[in-house]
Amino acid sequence: MTADPNKLQVLLARILGDVGATATAALVVLGDRLGLYKVLAEGGAMTPAELALRTDLCERYVREWLSAQAAAGYIEYDAAKGRFSMTAEQATAFSDENGPAFMPGAFQLFASLFIDEAKIAEAFRTGQGVGWHEHHPCLFHGTERFFRPGYASYLIDAWIPALEGVKAKLDRGAAVADVGCGHGASTILMAKAFPKSRFVGFDYHWASVERAREAARDAGVEDRAFFEVASAKSYPGRSYDLVTFFDCLHDMGDPVGAATHVRSTLSPGGSWMIVEPFANDELADNINLVGRIYYAASTMICTPASLSQEVGLGLGAQAGERRLRDVVTEAGFGTFRRASETPFNLVFEARP
Repeated sequence: MTADPNKLQVLLARILGDVGATATAALVVLGDRLGLYKVLAEGGAMTPAELALRTDLCERYVREWLSAQAAAGYIEYDAAKGRFSMTAEQATAFSDENGPAFMPGAFQLFASLFIDEAKIAEAFRTGQGVGWHEHHPCLFHGTERFFRPGYASYLIDAWIPALEGVKAKLDRGAAVADVGCGHGASTILMAKAFPKSRFVGFDYHWASVERAREAARDAGVEDRAFFEVASAKSYPGRSYDLVTFFDCLHDMGDPVGAATHVRSTLSPGGSWMIVEPFANDELADNINLVGRIYYAASTMICTPASLSQEVGLGLGAQAGERRLRDVVTEAGFGTFRRASETPFNLVFEARP
C-alpha cells in the first residue's frame, strides 16, 4: 500500500487535533478540580498571578494552565493586557455546574478510560467482562455530572409529559422506581418536581447508593426519595405507576430478564420509561460525532459491563431502536414507542 500524501496530511491534521484534545482533557479535569474555571468566570479578566492568589495556587503552574486553555479556545487571552478571561459561553460550559451545558463531567467520566485501560485490554484477551463497580471512581462521579444537565433540561419539561398520562399521575401522587439510579440525579429531579409522589432509586453499586442518599438529604427530598441496593432483575415492589431506566438498559447482561422483571412490578396501567443514548439502527448511520463518543464509551465501559454479567448480551451504547424494541417485546410488553428524543438521547415508553 502506498499512501496518498494529500490524504495522509488530512488524516495527520485530524490526528493532531485529537492528540491536542486528549492532552487538554487532563487539564480540564485539573481546572475543574482546583476551581480555576469558577474563579476565573466569577472574577473577570485576571493575570496568572491574580488567579493564583484567588485560588491559593502556585502562579507558575496557573500561568501554564491558562496558556494551554487559551490555546485550546476554552478561555480568552488579551495579549496587550496580559490577562485571561472567559466569555459567557465558556463560563456556561466550564463553570456552571447547574447549567444546561456543563461539560467537565464528561472529561472526568472519560478519564476512567485511560485509568482502566489495562483492565479492558485483558478483557479483550479473555472475553471476560469488567463490571461497573470495577472501574475507577471518577467514572461514577463523572457520569452523574455529565448526565445531570441533560436530565435537568429535558426530564421534567419534555420527557415525562411525552408519556401517556404519566405527568398527571405524578402530580396526584404515584409510586416510582428509578432502576440503575447511580448517584440519584434523575430520582432527585423527579422528587423535586413531584412532591406528592414517592420515588425509590435502585442500584447494585452500594457506593453509588450511599452517595445518592447524601444527595437526597442535601436536596431536601429525603422524605420522598429513597435509595436501596438491588439489581434490575430483583428490585422489590409490585405496584409501581412508573419505572424508569436512565442510560442503563444497554449495560445489563440480561436486559430481557430485567425487562421481564419490570413488567411484573408495574401496577395496572403503569408505564416504563427507557432513556438510552441516541443511535440509529445501522452502524453506517452512527458514524458521526455523537456515535464516535458513544462507541468509545461502549467499548471501554458499557459492553464490558454487560459481558461481566449473566447472559452477557452486550447490546452496547449504540443499540438503536430496533434492538431495544426486540428486548422489550421479548419480555412481553405489548406497547413500545419512541416518546421523545434529543441529539444525545432516545426516550421510549413501554406498556404491558
